[in-house]
Amino acid sequence: MESGTTTLLHSPPPKDLKDENGAIIFDKHVLQELAHIPKEYYWPTKDLVATSQEELNEPLIDIGVLLKGDEAAIANAAELVRNACMKHGFFQVINHGVDQSLITKVYEEMNHIFSLPLSKKELARNIPGTLEGYSGAHAEKYSTKLPWKETFTFKYSHDEESESEVVDYFKSKLGEEFQHAGSVFQTFCKALKQLCLMITELLAISLGVDRLHYQNYFLDGQQTMRLNSYPPCKENNLTLGNGPHTDPTSLTLLHQDQVGGLEVLVDGKWLPVRPRPDAFVINLGDTFMAFTNGIYKSCMHRSLINKEKERMSLSCFVNPRKDNIVKPPESLYGKDAPRKYPDFIWSDLLNYTQTHHRVDETTLESFLKWIASSNPSN
Repeated sequence: MESGTTTLLHSPPPKDLKDENGAIIFDKHVLQELAHIPKEYYWPTKDLVATSQEELNEPLIDIGVLLKGDEAAIANAAELVRNACMKHGFFQVINHGVDQSLITKVYEEMNHIFSLPLSKKELARNIPGTLEGYSGAHAEKYSTKLPWKETFTFKYSHDEESESEVVDYFKSKLGEEFQHAGSVFQTFCKALKQLCLMITELLAISLGVDRLHYQNYFLDGQQTMRLNSYPPCKENNLTLGNGPHTDPTSLTLLHQDQVGGLEVLVDGKWLPVRPRPDAFVINLGDTFMAFTNGIYKSCMHRSLINKEKERMSLSCFVNPRKDNIVKPPESLYGKDAPRKYPDFIWSDLLNYTQTHHRVDETTLESFLKWIASSNPSN
């Protein structure tokens, strides 16, 4: 057990919660019947610090002003975004153009997927070193501090070479009967691409650079779409859905249901984020922080587990093409503002998080040290 972890009686995993390699299996129905959760799901007390009484006071941005061309409203929105991104890297957007009926359909399909028998979900099991597929508590990668959640992850390419990329993936992993589900998610991903391009435009305006500067990085980029289910847990004070971390990616677009549990670290306090059914959460990741020369912050966040209710969310991680060099525009560095981070290739950071480093609050710093030690001549 890790130092600082709360010490309580716990249940050893039943034999049917171990696979042939001895790795723990996240079977939510079996786990919820145990008197105590297995120790593999315990998190250190430093990560379980109590939530603040106050909510996060993040700006709610009307992203629709970009389509209207109201320059005064755009300037006001950009200023709100700038202040939030310099402080904690987090805001929410409304009038985002993603139809509410489509969001409803996506949740219906997601609920269907997570309601499947475990044996069916395991057909799409994630292979260590890759992003795609089904994962129960990321147990295929880790053996301690397991997150209390299930995920299903797939990709969507922004260049749209294939209009059936997501459909084909669902059919290949879950069967022909999931063609409709794939079609729903394909449509959803396409809508999120347009939202992503609006957000990157607004971020560029907020930084005072060419308004298409960042958008150009993502036109031929890629989305990693992750469906998240956080089942209820009777000992939710001992575990987490996601531990404290910053996303290594550029941007995260998130839609969450009304259960709540997402929290952001601001001035040493964990502040809960109020769920808004008409809004998408936007948080900046490590890569976008590097794109701004550290002017904007990568958002530190975590996810709590509810004792009685399942929580669901839709995470869309947006990134440039894998071979793109991550470098800020020249106007954001110079004599008075030296470079904070060296250039790096996005795929190198991605591979680092898949094979060398578990994502946490130190990911970018650890990656840059690793790059420096791997290339002593640099």
